[in-house]
Amino acid sequence: MRVRIGTYGLLLLLGVLASRVGPALAALSEAAAIVHDLNATLLDVMKNAETLGYAGRRDKIGPAVDRAFDIPFMAEKVIGGHWAKLPEADRTRWVALFREFLVANYAGRFNRYSGQSFEDLGEEPSAFDTVMVRTRLVNPADENVDLNYRLHKIEPGWRIVDVVLKGTVSELALRRSDYTAVIDRAGFAALETYLREKIAALEAGKGEPPPGMPAPH
Repeated sequence: MRVRIGTYGLLLLLGVLASRVGPALAALSEAAAIVHDLNATLLDVMKNAETLGYAGRRDKIGPAVDRAFDIPFMAEKVIGGHWAKLPEADRTRWVALFREFLVANYAGRFNRYSGQSFEDLGEEPSAFDTVMVRTRLVNPADENVDLNYRLHKIEPGWRIVDVVLKGTVSELALRRSDYTAVIDRAGFAALETYLREKIAALEAGKGEPPPGMPAPH
């Protein structure tokens, strides 16, 4: 028997289907796709962490960080008003060092796998023309951790400018407090040394695991 669907019925059916696939489509927006691809790379690195080693993880994560983050923007904001006082050569060197630290931080901390996965939870508008893309690190052996990414739009497209842990803790704010305190106390050269020491510790496997990841034994 052939069933005929009128115009109203067709529109109603399309509306129902749209409501069901809406979250999935939203997760494929340009901003959410940036975050999804970053998390996919991190998950792949975790699954192959031992085979890759630190250098392999760093080499794999580096391009993903470059695609996902607005590194120059973050490097400026993370040292607050000190940025305006830096000569151009120091600014260039600082951006490169900050990028090196971001990559090392992921490579050093995402160094094991115990069944974790990422969930895409959608996005919402946020302050100052940004969007907040919400994800969750699902950890079968421990509590799940909400990871929210703030993105703004620049000429190449949407880029991450902050990671908010557990819904409230801004990594950018924490680093800004930490880094400006070092500069205030001992100067910009001391901050460079401080960050290089952190990179060396991460390379040596002494970094703390990210939320939801088991500590090394």
